[in-house]
Amino acid sequence: MKNKDSIESVAIRYGVITFLGLVAYFMIMKWVGLFEIHELRGLNFFILLAGIGYALKHYKEKNKDDFVYFHGLSLGLLTSLVAIIPFGVFIFFYLVIDVSFMQNLIENEPFGRYFNPFILSFLVAFEGIFSGALMSFGFMQYMRKSHMVAS
Repeated sequence: MKNKDSIESVAIRYGVITFLGLVAYFMIMKWVGLFEIHELRGLNFFILLAGIGYALKHYKEKNKDDFVYFHGLSLGLLTSLVAIIPFGVFIFFYLVIDVSFMQNLIENEPFGRYFNPFILSFLVAFEGIFSGALMSFGFMQYMRKSHMVAS
């Protein structure tokens, strides 16, 4: 019999891996010179999608009998929180350090004149957490067991 993993331990493990993937992607884009193509940040969605998907798959394999809808939903949300909140903090410090990139965002984005590192890191975190919630909901629609009994 396989050992069961808690929701928290799986969320932390896959959240940290996802966070590291997001940071690695961010830094690779900088080193390759595609850093200022802001639309490429949309690929962060797929990194988060993979992190949540693998966390749910792992938890389901280890906890077959206890895998219920709300456990999976909670796992997906917690995984996204563990990944996205530190990523938002990373973005904050990066924008404080790289003043030229911050200036580029201010000059080239539609609402750029209102931007500062705090607002941008909050927006990144908000967008990521909201995306993670939607992904978790979507995954659980696909993975859930039907507990409905025909009457």
